[in-house]
Amino acid sequence: MKILITGNMGYIGPVVVKHLRLVYPQSELYGFDIGYFANCFTGNGRSPESWLDRQYFGDMRAFPEKVLDGVDAVVHLAAISNDPIGNLYEQVTLDINHRASVELAKKAKLHGVKSFVFASSCSMYGAADERPRIETDPLNPLSAYAKSKVFTERDIKPLADANFTVTCLRFSTACGMSDRLRLDLVLNDFVAGAVAEGRITILSDGTPWRPLIDVKDMARAIDWAVSRDIANGGEFVAVNVGTDEWNYQVKDLAEAVAKTIPGTKISISKDGQPDKRSYKVNFEMFRKMAPKYQPQTDLSTSVRELKDGLESLSFNDANFRNTSYMRLKVLNDLREKALLNEQLQWQHGRPTARSS
Repeated sequence: MKILITGNMGYIGPVVVKHLRLVYPQSELYGFDIGYFANCFTGNGRSPESWLDRQYFGDMRAFPEKVLDGVDAVVHLAAISNDPIGNLYEQVTLDINHRASVELAKKAKLHGVKSFVFASSCSMYGAADERPRIETDPLNPLSAYAKSKVFTERDIKPLADANFTVTCLRFSTACGMSDRLRLDLVLNDFVAGAVAEGRITILSDGTPWRPLIDVKDMARAIDWAVSRDIANGGEFVAVNVGTDEWNYQVKDLAEAVAKTIPGTKISISKDGQPDKRSYKVNFEMFRKMAPKYQPQTDLSTSVRELKDGLESLSFNDANFRNTSYMRLKVLNDLREKALLNEQLQWQHGRPTARSS
């Protein structure tokens, strides 16, 4: 089997690539990435790309079809990754996350790809009442990022057929240690604050609900989706991915981190406002469809692994929200150096491929 992973040089990609290499040791694994975060390596050993048979560099908005030759499955992770970036680069977010994603799916189908796995998001539920959201509930996306996921699901659904299965994994908010760690995620932010200065600062009023999932369990779900039989869910399926036990209010997450890292103090910003993005999620469908691929990592384990990972990096920067651990900071630095233009396109030539 030949698997293409787009966006493999982001936060989730390194964990997914390693997992797929271990469970499919004889498969060919290809990566495709624009390279924004190539230098954000936080691992202590082997480069994530060394698990691949080949690494391609390029822009999703100009995806080279030849990369799809002989590919059996596409794992589509590539995206502008969060709300702060999406707010600043709304049109770019929609161009990459939506339009380029749909074009990739169309090209994949034409090239005979059998399985298309799209990394979607529970953020599409937006503001919701106390009842956990199920897959058939109305969607209420509040950001360019969330809207892009809704639009992509809508537009790739008609492409699915008996020869081209499409699986949209509506992931909970990611967390956990990675070889390209991000700290602009709620749990990762809290652990970083606890490690750096023994303090967690909650920027909202602490009441919003969020479902979470460790990146290792995201990789397990992607493994399931790659090999999903059409009899299990049909030609197209969109499914919430996570576990009911990981629906948390932000303030409860902070308390859980403080419990795991003794001595941590919690403070709520005086100017903290209620975050409209608040939703619980129901994961019953995923439990029934993928019983052998359910999340295995509990919250305390994710916190400990983040703590250990940060300490191994000698992490102690209380000003981490203004460092390369934040994806928007990385992009802004590249813009300031005139390496990226306002459309987040590289201003200079780039390599097209590299064999590992």
